Amino acid sequence: MLIACGDALIDFVPTRNTEGREALMPAVGGSCLNVAIGMARLGAPTGFVGGISTDLFGRLIADHAAASSVQLGLATRSDRQTTLAFVRIAAGESSYAFYDEGTATRNWAYRRGSLPFAEVEAVHVGSTTLVDDQGAAETKALIADARASSTICFDPNCRPNLVKDKPAYLARMAQFAEGADLVKMSDVDFAYLFGAEPYEQRASALLGQGTSLVVVTRGSDGAIAWHAEAGLIEVAAPTVAIADTIGAGDSFQAALLFALHKQGRLARQQLKDIGADELRVALTFAANCAGLTCTRPGADPPWNHEVGWIW
Repeated sequence: MLIACGDALIDFVPTRNTEGREALMPAVGGSCLNVAIGMARLGAPTGFVGGISTDLFGRLIADHAAASSVQLGLATRSDRQTTLAFVRIAAGESSYAFYDEGTATRNWAYRRGSLPFAEVEAVHVGSTTLVDDQGAAETKALIADARASSTICFDPNCRPNLVKDKPAYLARMAQFAEGADLVKMSDVDFAYLFGAEPYEQRASALLGQGTSLVVVTRGSDGAIAWHAEAGLIEVAAPTVAIADTIGAGDSFQAALLFALHKQGRLARQQLKDIGADELRVALTFAANCAGLTCTRPGADPPWNHEVGWIW
């Protein structure tokens, strides 16, 4: 099983009504839930760990996840309200206004002994759950238990408008990155976390500390990856008609983890031993899945029948 641990919420995505006026459309989102949905739609057995409300929006989230075959038995349901995010798109980039105080996601707590890590091939973590001290601490506790048998995958998916103490946040993200087997981030996240530091320098540092794979996605410029054995791999982004980029990074991560799983290269030692050709196939598949996600509004990762041709 593959697991994504973190946020589940409702995005209010910009659209137009029948009169052509600006409107907002609710869509199930949350970076970590998007990753879970993306992996499950591609055909991997997938579970989601995190807080989901029992309110109206929480039921929408649960129904959406179940329709994509995401297992929710490991999630924590509560009557706390659902996190809401209002999306604005400018110059091709999405920005968010979050309403997250006292929510089911914010108040999720890891229940030690509740997850069958011996059956879990990989655990993905990241995004808004790691912004506050409580969410970060609970996730660290989960990782500590998972590490013995599961590959740890990390995507910071930064949300600067939620960060109150940037130095503390940067230190926290560095710790999560240093403790992960696979680190993926966008170029925008990289700039927020590491400024003008060259990609290669940070990737080399992470590889030297035990990370197996570091990936930076660069929108229409494709993705670049560093691996201790396979070396430097660069893949192009497909040319597509973009509706929006919401969920594209999550779709990339989901497809990358699925592809590695499909290749038998996601377990920790197998990831360390992956060859350049296999890694290029996995990264190309991820880029194509992200590109397809960009052709439709909201976080709507592809199903296996839509991208099966890559194999």
